[in-house]
Amino acid sequence: MRNIKMTVEYEGTNYLGWQRQPQGMTIQEAIETAIERLTGEKTNVVGAGRTDTGVHARGQTANFRTDSALAVERFQGALNALLPRDMAVREAMEVPESFNSRFSALSKHYRYMIWNDRVRPALDRNFCWHVRWPLDPERARAGAGALLGTHDFSCFESANAESRTTVRTVTRAEWRADDDRRVTFDIEADAFLYNMVRAIVGTLTDVARGKISPERVAEIMASKDRGQAGRTAPPQGLCLMEVRYPEEFVWRPPE
Repeated sequence: MRNIKMTVEYEGTNYLGWQRQPQGMTIQEAIETAIERLTGEKTNVVGAGRTDTGVHARGQTANFRTDSALAVERFQGALNALLPRDMAVREAMEVPESFNSRFSALSKHYRYMIWNDRVRPALDRNFCWHVRWPLDPERARAGAGALLGTHDFSCFESANAESRTTVRTVTRAEWRADDDRRVTFDIEADAFLYNMVRAIVGTLTDVARGKISPERVAEIMASKDRGQAGRTAPPQGLCLMEVRYPEEFVWRPPE
């Protein structure tokens, strides 16, 4: 049986997140349905991250196992012909049996977009959080510094989560103002807790608004209390940009 790794891009607006569930259509179900139509096989597609309802991805990684003899180069085009127009397979490669999209990952990179303007956005409404109040990027950057390194991030985890450990290592936490209205926050870590990025964004937004001091972020983390952190930012501003793996699992274009 072959193990196929894919890089998948999707707009999450019309889906109930990644993971298959009975209440409605999910990204996982759409991909599994396309694979079944292509190969005649029912299969379980494993995703690197279980993105929530409304969350997007430019670089979600997934893998599935198949007995199909279809050349791996043809999987990409064939699946894209069957998938809905709001998702696409960007890359496909055959990987060793040991590869698992979730457990083989070294790190994940998320980006959050804020539209910082008095007037709500129209064209970008499904891809950002509209924040009307002025945001000071220098304050947010100072607060984000406390996130770097290995810490207990339980203060940024939703109450209904059941993580085995709440310790994570963050290697990147960058808040920047791209122009007069667009603000982006990039964060990379070995793994993330449930709603961790959105809770961090909500907290840093409070810092940028002047509601709390940049030094308060470290104090909130030390408290391990979700009630002391900021609100959970809405899902539509969040995008999974990339999942990083050891070199042997990285796709290379044919020469």
